[in-house]
Amino acid sequence: MRIAGITIPKEKRIVASLPYIYGIGATQARKILAKAKISEDVRTKDLTEAEQDKLRAIVEKEYITEGDLRREVGANIKRLKDIKCYRGVRHMKHLPSRGQRTKTNSRTLRGNTRKTMGSGRKASGLKT
Repeated sequence: MRIAGITIPKEKRIVASLPYIYGIGATQARKILAKAKISEDVRTKDLTEAEQDKLRAIVEKEYITEGDLRREVGANIKRLKDIKCYRGVRHMKHLPSRGQRTKTNSRTLRGNTRKTMGSGRKASGLKT
């Protein structure tokens, strides 16, 4: 079944399948199913054509999803970078922008990933 250009899994419950669409989380999925009057326990493959059409209509008309949402988020970040506000500067430097500490965490964002255990320092090569 395709909704908003995304193929959602057939074997999972519909409430777990809808969050595969960018912009729809667990809470939004429950609201959509309540509005469409579809049980959360039904599997995606067991939906009738009418139920599928109802879901498609609700998602595509009432929610911003996938490409449009990605474009909007990108534009918001670009705006922050253009006006050079604090959050925009943090985005430019690839650092956390929401107040997290950076001394020990945020390794993935900074690109300082460590594959194995250890302090992360290279051996000096000299014995002391």
